[in-house]
Formats: sequence, structure tokens, C-alpha cells
Amino acid sequence: MNNLDYGIIGNCKSAALISRRGSIDWCCLPDFDSSSVFAKMLDAEKGGFFSIEAVGEYNIQQRYLEKTNILITEYSCGENAFQVCDFMPRYRTDSGTYHCPPDIIRYIRYLRGEPKIRVKYQPCLAYAQHESRVEISTEFIKAMTNKGPYESVYLYSDLSFKEIVNSSPITIRQDSFLTLSYNQKLFRPGMDWVRLEYQRTKVYWLGWVAKTPSLTNYQKEVERSSLVLKLLTYQKTGAILAAVTTSLPETIGDVRNWDYRYCWLRDASMTISILSRLGHYNVAKRFLQFILDIIPFKDEKIQIMYSINPRRRLTERELPWLDGYEGSKPVRVGNAAIKQKQNDIYGVVLDVIYESLTIFHESINNKEDLWTVVRTLARHVRNNWKKLDSGIWEFRTEQKHFTFSKVLCWVGMDRAARIAKFFGKDNDSKDYAYWREQIKSDILKKGCNRQTNALTQFYGGTSMDAANLLAQQYGFLSYKDPVYIDTVLQTFKELSKDGLMYRYNSPDDFGEPKSSFTICTFWMIKSLYLIGKKKQAIEMFDQILQYSNHLGLFSEDIDFETKRLLGNFPQGYSHIALIDTALTISDSPNWFKETEDFSP
Repeated sequence: MNNLDYGIIGNCKSAALISRRGSIDWCCLPDFDSSSVFAKMLDAEKGGFFSIEAVGEYNIQQRYLEKTNILITEYSCGENAFQVCDFMPRYRTDSGTYHCPPDIIRYIRYLRGEPKIRVKYQPCLAYAQHESRVEISTEFIKAMTNKGPYESVYLYSDLSFKEIVNSSPITIRQDSFLTLSYNQKLFRPGMDWVRLEYQRTKVYWLGWVAKTPSLTNYQKEVERSSLVLKLLTYQKTGAILAAVTTSLPETIGDVRNWDYRYCWLRDASMTISILSRLGHYNVAKRFLQFILDIIPFKDEKIQIMYSINPRRRLTERELPWLDGYEGSKPVRVGNAAIKQKQNDIYGVVLDVIYESLTIFHESINNKEDLWTVVRTLARHVRNNWKKLDSGIWEFRTEQKHFTFSKVLCWVGMDRAARIAKFFGKDNDSKDYAYWREQIKSDILKKGCNRQTNALTQFYGGTSMDAANLLAQQYGFLSYKDPVYIDTVLQTFKELSKDGLMYRYNSPDDFGEPKSSFTICTFWMIKSLYLIGKKKQAIEMFDQILQYSNHLGLFSEDIDFETKRLLGNFPQGYSHIALIDTALTISDSPNWFKETEDFSP
């Protein structure tokens, strides 16, 4: 069973996925959302890969260098052994800027004996639409496209270029390296440079993790998840990606295959909330600036998601020449969800702004810009909260009055009222508070099933939606409120299966959902803990942790029957919820804010 047994390396510019056996099977350069250089994950034959293989029967172990994003794959066979240390350089320079080039360094560390390796270097640029050709020069191996859009990458090494290109056996007797770069280097990399890049990158990650306080019984899981979230941040703009992949299916052979290499405001706002509470304030501050840069101050247009780089378009298209992950077609790039109307997005952004103000109130110098954005968003809520939308789960055909969208409209007016008060705008605060109460009254009247006393997926319906578990987290209901307690219990009754959760189980545009949505399982665990079912919650949490891959990484979905990981990977949403749940069930001091703190 393939269980997405990949490690991720990256440097906040791009990332690569490396298999358990040491093959780079997914990488886009120079940026996360650029076309692929290696895409074996999406087509085993044509996609392209870059592997370092031991010649002979070797035991292979893979782990992260503790508290870093440096991936170590160790190969051993009796008296012969070596390691491959894979990383993308990232560190702060003397001038205060960040060094994060579009480079992958594969540092081969000699351990003992005379191990033999074989390098298989098969780049297939521009999503492998056409074959790429490889040329050897005195300084590098250059790969470039034969047809279509021109792309090229450069491979540097102290190993024989001819033996690399021919995949000939190479005996390792000392440390060696292979460096892949999108750019042609202005110097020829050597082993001393590689070791220095390694040490600087190692120290950077150790320093970054050191800011994360010890708050939990699950410290290693929290640290690994926070490192994943950091890798999903884009240095250039402060945007945060949902995942680094496209078209990894929610169910094998199904068509629910989407491109997640973009910034969903909802996902990103939750990432900011978690990382800022862990003490990583710089990420939060940069994302706040990203929000200000992309949201038109007084225009009606606001999107649910954005390109990580504003210059790029998000038009969805299919790549029919790729077979898809285990034959799951179509392979898509871009994302048509950008056109959807999701009324919850206003509340999401206002929540980010409110949280940022509480953290950075002394140092924010663009308060008038912020206030203009707040007023614009509050106006959107007032004008749209009664309207139909596509909801958090992005239904592509039918719009409804989704209860969770209404809850987030309540959040929008609640946070707008608080922000107005913060800025001394008492009249605005009272106006927003009035609309907040109108929305809450409407939700409890139309979005609550009188028979079960639980919040439903949409107005007038009876089906459940795991998103409503967040009513407590956003402050709409206290965890002591009977409606919230009944919502948790009824959601568990209808959507749980063998310790895992559906997000909903009613039919959608593509039929009935078939896999578990990982974040919803974490939401349920936290909710059960808060309403007093602590033993059950801890048992569920310990169980789901067993379903991560060998490196502690989670994707978007888990198959109910086999427990294999499915969907785009690694999924920021899943790791956000893992951290939040770990901290909650560990009763971490000063972590959990009771709902009453949010109450009007």
C-alpha cells in the first residue's frame, strides 16, 4: 500500500517531496506554483524523478535531523554505509535578508566501507508535456525543454557528470554532493560550500524551532507540524499555501483532484492563529501585510483564495498527457474555486486582523489602511450574510444557506465591533454589534434542528457538517452551551466512522464522499475533550497519530478502510488542527481561551 511515504524539504520559496527510498518525485522550480521539474507522483512513466540508489541490497532508514527540515536517508549494508542529507538552503544573511535560492542540495555523507550508488537523474520540465534533453558542459549538466515553453535547470556535482547521466555505478569513498539549481551559478559549487550551506540551514531551523515553547505532552508532533507550516509560507509575499502538491486524489480513481499550491485566506488565517500563539509572530505580521496588499480597500471584489504571487493567474486547466496519481485523472493546475462566492471569507479576514491587532497593536503603523479594510469587509458582511453561497467545502454547482457561512458572518461583525472599539469608533462598534446579534438570532432560528438541538449543514436541513464544530473556537457558542454540546454529539453520531470523521456525508457535485477529512477528526477530538469526554478524545488522538506517515506527516484525507493517506500533501490544514488539538488535550497553560472571553 502506498501511504504517501514522502518527506518534504523546502525553504519558503519552493519545496520537494522525497520518497522513503530517496527519490525526488515532486518538485516545482523556481517557486511552489511554477511548473514541475519532477512529477513522478503524477505519472510514474513520464513525470520525471531524481533518485540516489544504493547498488545492492541495503537497509534504508529515513528521518529528519531533529528540530529541522533537513531530511536524512541512511543506506547500510554490513560494512558499507552512507547518508543522503537533502535540504533547500535557508538562513538569514548578515544584511538581515533571507537566503532561500531555488536550489536543492543532496549532500552525500560517507560513513564506512565502499558503498556503490547509482544516480538516476531524469528531469521532465514544464509538467512533462514534452521530453526534456540533457547536455553536459565542463561546469554543469543542463536540462532543458525540447518544445513548448522554455525551461531549464542546472545540476552541479563533484561526481562524474558522465556517470551521473548514464546512471553508472559510482563508488563512494568520501563526502560528495549534487546540487540542483533553477539558476546558473556564478561560481562552481564545491564541498566546502555545501557543508557551509548545510550548517547555516541547520542552525536556522534549530533557532526557529527554539522559539516554540514546550506546552504539550506531544511536543515532537507539535514541532514537526509547526515546521511543516513554516515550509508552506512564501517568503516573497507572506502568503501561505494549503499544500505543495496538485491533483493528489481524495479517493483513488476519483475526480476530486485539485491544485492546492495557493493561498486560501481561511486556511492561512488558521495557520497564522496557531503560529502566532506558538510565538512565531513574524509569520503573522507578514501575512497581515499580504492581506493589505491583495484586498482592494473599497472595491466589492474579494476572493476566497489568491495566487501566492499576485502576478500569476489561477485559471484552472487540465494536463491530459499525465496519467495522474495511481491513474486518478484529471490532473489539474490552477483552481476554479477562485470564482466562488463564500460568505465566510469576510469573517475569516476580520478575525485575522483582530488577532493581529491584539498582538501587534503597539507596532502597527498602517492602522488607517486597516480600518478602511475593516469597514469594507463589514459592509460586505452586512450586504451578503442573507445570501446563498458555496460554503467552506466549495460546492461547485449548488449554492445554499450554509450554517457555517452564517457563523463566520457573525464572526465578521463580532470582530468588526471589537476592532471599532479598539480604534475608538464607538458608533461603528454599536452598529456592528447590532448586526452581530441579528445574525446570531437568525442562525439559532433557522440553522438549528429543533429535534436534535444541533446546528445543521444548511438552513432547513437535517444533515450534519463537521465545520460547525468550530462554532466554539470562533466564539459563537460556549463549549458549555447545550446547542454546542448537542452539535458535537450529533455530529459524532452521524459523521464518525472507526475513529475518523467525514466532513459531511450528504451527496455533493461528485456523489457521496468516500474518505475521511483529516482536519475534521482533529476538530472532533478537541470538541469531545472540551465537552468533558476527555478519555475518549485522548484515545482518538493517539489513534489518529498512528495514521501519519513514517515522518509524522499528514495529507488532507485518510481512507476509512485501509487508513492510507490521500489528498494533497503535506496539508497545512491537517497540521494546524493537530497542533491545536495537542495543545488543548494537554491542558497547556494560557493556550485555551474560554468562549466567554469572546462574548459580547
